Amino acid sequence: MLVRCVYASRAATALSPAMIEDILEKSRSRNPANGITGILCYSADVFIQVLEGGRDEVCELYNSIVRDDRHANVRLLVFEEIRERKFCNWTMGHVDLYRINPGLLLKYHERAVLNPFVASGHATMALLDELVENAAISTRVG
Repeated sequence: MLVRCVYASRAATALSPAMIEDILEKSRSRNPANGITGILCYSADVFIQVLEGGRDEVCELYNSIVRDDRHANVRLLVFEEIRERKFCNWTMGHVDLYRINPGLLLKYHERAVLNPFVASGHATMALLDELVENAAISTRVG
């Protein structure tokens, strides 16, 4: 059974480009073996991540993220059974929301700032869907 998990968290410490790259590289190397796909969005100290795959694998990964000291205030936004993946082309694509038009954030949030902690899970998922449609997701082959 396929599931989708969308969560938000805050970085426990200041993020550096090297830290983001380390998270992405580890995800891209581990996720294929577990059948997990998804995307990671970040802006300032906020992360939004979508994980798709088998229920057990996604739950285990989410639980390890909750226990990870690099994350604080981990909040589950959406957890649902799905018929098909939306992010099947990415072992872990990523979006740097500093490069996104602020009007897109304003479309789904109260302000032109990424704050999934006050938005509905469905609004956050709609934002991610639009990012996919606009080809705003970066990925590296490797």
